[in-house]
Amino acid sequence: MKDLTAIKGRYYIHSLIEEGEHEQQDFKFAITDARKIARSISAFANHSGGRLLIGVKDNGVVAGVRNEEDVYMIETAAEMYCRPAVEVTMTAFKVDPGTVVIRAEIPKALHPPVHVVEKGDMLRAYYRVNDENIVAHPLLLSAWRHYASDEGALVAFDENHRLLIDMINAAGFTTLEEFVRQSHLSTPTAIELIGRLAASSVVNLVYQRGQLVITV
Repeated sequence: MKDLTAIKGRYYIHSLIEEGEHEQQDFKFAITDARKIARSISAFANHSGGRLLIGVKDNGVVAGVRNEEDVYMIETAAEMYCRPAVEVTMTAFKVDPGTVVIRAEIPKALHPPVHVVEKGDMLRAYYRVNDENIVAHPLLLSAWRHYASDEGALVAFDENHRLLIDMINAAGFTTLEEFVRQSHLSTPTAIELIGRLAASSVVNLVYQRGQLVITV
């Protein structure tokens, strides 16, 4: 690679590949779309950080990085298509003679969300769930916003707050849709209420079986 000096790492890279793709790891055979890879960077940054292994096929077969454009594409994705920009650390590893895999490490965002500049300059945040990048749920966006703006603020409980906690205690969790149904609040109002509680760590937002649920 032109800008990266590859170091020995055959056993290290294969040990990572054995983990498969998961919430902190994704395989990329090649990078051909900076905006698309920015979605992966956003998803990792908004979750708990992670890494991309460039030059590895989805089935775990090492193909190697084909050219230095992959490095420039990652830099473009992180700097031009992520808001705010994300500092991605890249390391090149020699896996076989003439075969190089790049590990791109994405740190957890200190102040999420990290948005992607989509076509038409629309901003959209992503989140990592299992081995997929999904559009961040409105509840996550609300929680992040309140965490940034309401840090240290006390939450005044009313009957809607108590209803939410009672629903969670009764079933172990609830959903935005069920809370809206039982509280008769509008969806935007319910999102604000739950987001503020999540930012204050009164409730937790977790994905279970493909849906975002509210727990304590």
